[in-house]
Amino acid sequence: MGTEAIRYAVVTGANKGIGYGICKKLASSGVVVVLTARNEERGLEAVERLKNEFDFSDFVVFHQLDVDDPASVASLASFIKTMFGKLDILVNNAGVPGGKLIDGDALLRKVNGAEIDTKEIGYETYELAEKCLKTNFYGVERVTEALVPLLQLSTSPTIVNVSSRAGLLKNISNEWARIVFNDIENLTKEKIDEVLKEFEKDYKEGSLEIKDWPTFASAYTMSKAALNAYTRIMAKKYPHFHINSVCPGFVKTDMNNNIGNLSIDEGVETPLMLALWSNNGPSGCFFNKGEVISF
Repeated sequence: MGTEAIRYAVVTGANKGIGYGICKKLASSGVVVVLTARNEERGLEAVERLKNEFDFSDFVVFHQLDVDDPASVASLASFIKTMFGKLDILVNNAGVPGGKLIDGDALLRKVNGAEIDTKEIGYETYELAEKCLKTNFYGVERVTEALVPLLQLSTSPTIVNVSSRAGLLKNISNEWARIVFNDIENLTKEKIDEVLKEFEKDYKEGSLEIKDWPTFASAYTMSKAALNAYTRIMAKKYPHFHINSVCPGFVKTDMNNNIGNLSIDEGVETPLMLALWSNNGPSGCFFNKGEVISF
């Protein structure tokens, strides 16, 4: 395979779970993957595991990445520029739940439609909510903005934002926020930031319910809704890119105490499809189970 035909990818939050599964599938497809993780030791262990189990030694490398740290993001961008000279695929997978899970079975019952007291499932705090927005939205924004110049050097620049159905607009009861996020003609990053700052302020003041914000998985819901809005902005700004959001489904991962109803291999199917899409694929869409659904 000639050098010009090799594709290069970055996957964030990839030492385990969905990110690890995406790295495995991309590497087995002949894509050179930069597996990134906040913890260097765990990231290196993940790369060794891939190399030992699947003999992907030529297709997986590690680089440390903390999406919340501008210096770490800049270091990754410099590494890719020096090593590869371009980037073809960015999978923004790193994320945090924004709360602490107490009862995984109760969460599973709620996901399946049962009426459950959310206090049984787990709890959230302002500090956890703040961290959730910082990582799930602002971290994605930081990494994406840093790597766009390298993606622009690709013949098939692709960004896959791992999101969630939790972030669909029907789950945002605050009418102002819902209207802002859905007004694609006038939507800007500044307007997304304005919504999130208002949400944070109301969270801190204990007025989520009275202000019609989501009260269950509230920060996670808002972070993914903001991510979906950002996907649409970037797709409009870079029409020659393929930029989409995807819900991998309720996958068995550490984030939900492994009580999901999909395996890792099942969960990575749609993100992988989007990552490997040819130049005629759609952009600015939300995918679930291989199909486009409404934001």
